[in-house]
Amino acid sequence: MKLAQDQGTAQYRIRAFEPGWIRINQTDYETSVLLTPHSLSTEIRAERLSELTLADLQPAIDLEPELILLGTGGEQAFPDRALMRALIGSGIGFEAMDTRAACRTFNLLLGEDRPVAAVLLLR
Repeated sequence: MKLAQDQGTAQYRIRAFEPGWIRINQTDYETSVLLTPHSLSTEIRAERLSELTLADLQPAIDLEPELILLGTGGEQAFPDRALMRALIGSGIGFEAMDTRAACRTFNLLLGEDRPVAAVLLLR
């Protein structure tokens, strides 16, 4: 799947996604990423939802975006209850969806200049 929306002021855009890799701007990544319109981090230790911890999500929470998108890999799934409680307790909007849908949603929100963070798991 190729993505190519070029609206808004974002420095980082998702250009393509396939299971196991993601292209952001002109660079391919084979590891999970934390992405905002103006920052990119590959410091997410989790590759799968079952490995995800609050420590992986804390950098996104600390940015205080309007919304955190969680790309959960090939299928939509939800993190464990404790993690969900922590996210809801942060007061930040939160959506879990398969990573392909999270990529599309991220780019759509970029076009609206919305303050969004995406934690994208690739497996």
